[in-house]
Amino acid sequence: MTEDRGQFSSRLGFVMAAAGSAVGVGNIWGFPTQAASNGGGAFLLVYIILIFLLGYPMLVAELLIGRHGQANPMKSMQKVASSPVTRKIGAIAGVASILVVTLIFTFYGIISGWFMSYTLAPIAEAFGAQDKAQWLTDFSLSRNLVFTLLFGLVTVIVVKKGIKDGIEKWSTRLMPLLFLLLIVSAIYMMTQPGAMAGLKVYLIPDFSKVLEPSLLASALGQTFFSLSLGSGAMMVYGSYLSKKDSVPKLAVQVTLVDTGVALLAGLLIVPAMYVAMHQGVEIYDAAGNFLKEDTLVFTVLPALFDTMGSAKYVVSSVFFFLLVVAALTSSIAMLETPVAFVCETLGMVRNKAVWLAGAMATATSCIIVFNFETLFSLVIKISTQYAQPLSSLAVCVFAGWVWHRNQVLAEIKQGDEQIEHSLFWRVWPAYVKYVCPILVGFLVIRSITA
Repeated sequence: MTEDRGQFSSRLGFVMAAAGSAVGVGNIWGFPTQAASNGGGAFLLVYIILIFLLGYPMLVAELLIGRHGQANPMKSMQKVASSPVTRKIGAIAGVASILVVTLIFTFYGIISGWFMSYTLAPIAEAFGAQDKAQWLTDFSLSRNLVFTLLFGLVTVIVVKKGIKDGIEKWSTRLMPLLFLLLIVSAIYMMTQPGAMAGLKVYLIPDFSKVLEPSLLASALGQTFFSLSLGSGAMMVYGSYLSKKDSVPKLAVQVTLVDTGVALLAGLLIVPAMYVAMHQGVEIYDAAGNFLKEDTLVFTVLPALFDTMGSAKYVVSSVFFFLLVVAALTSSIAMLETPVAFVCETLGMVRNKAVWLAGAMATATSCIIVFNFETLFSLVIKISTQYAQPLSSLAVCVFAGWVWHRNQVLAEIKQGDEQIEHSLFWRVWPAYVKYVCPILVGFLVIRSITA
């Protein structure tokens, strides 16, 4: 069954794919703006601590469950269960995570379509096609539909190639490209007037803000969503891992790559905000509050690019292409999750399953486009604020309480015979059993009461 499903051909391929799943527009634009609006360096410090206190242990749990089950989240959650009742609950939790990630894909495709259109707009403007450039940046039904469909099609084309020739191959291409674009863009931004002020805000923590409840809550939420926890995507990627691979070691590498992208994004975006301020672009509203993230990306930063003369065409296009790359590395993991479910429960061949799952998800995206004011924010709230934390809480319970400790050890030892005597094994089982549910539970309560 493992050969039929496919496997990652190398550890590097898995790390790039899993990190790509975790890396998304939330890292590139969400993390820096969260940092800028929550104390800069103080937020950065708390985030780095929490990514290893919550993100890493939970990532290990999801990857282990997936590798043990060698199947989609529904079957994998069932396989760690020990009774008929927990198997039913596991099946429900697994299906819920598949629905969650599919729902996330529906609005993600719309946003990613905007990034595609904004990538092309400067090129159209540079060639004198002002009407086309205006259409590419205007919020219109036609623009939204065209690029939502286009992004969905690109994702399907990658995923239908399979694990090795599709997801792994493109992840190992796109992730280095993402790093290169971030580094080059950040270096360029540092040369602009006002950038050093932003760099100081980003890197120098104000320790008086470190324990502020709002900062802690924001950092915890960003940590949770940064690694795609609770969406089922990591569980599916774990199911494509070889039994010979050490899950804890691979999870560390994925966490470091994901965090590295977020930190690099901060080095680009936060200084860019202060460059914009230096150029007279407003990044705070009349009350002194930080402008919202969507305003920053689609209004504030383009206004900054417009001050750069002829360089604006290249800088603007590269920046939004960077967001397209980040979005695609996540979307292929999102689509793979329902594809695995369809293949393994309906017995459908992969090619048909990809087109079916992709068509249904993209069709739902189009319904949201037609009813944007009513559905867009609602879908985001239901999937990310409510459902994803609850799904992750179920993973905590199953990994820590339902899955027998000796069975967990047997699974984890397949990739590392000596792990039983390591510090990791002395800490992780109790940590994921007691501490992680408390942290995730706090996030669930905060999400429900927000």
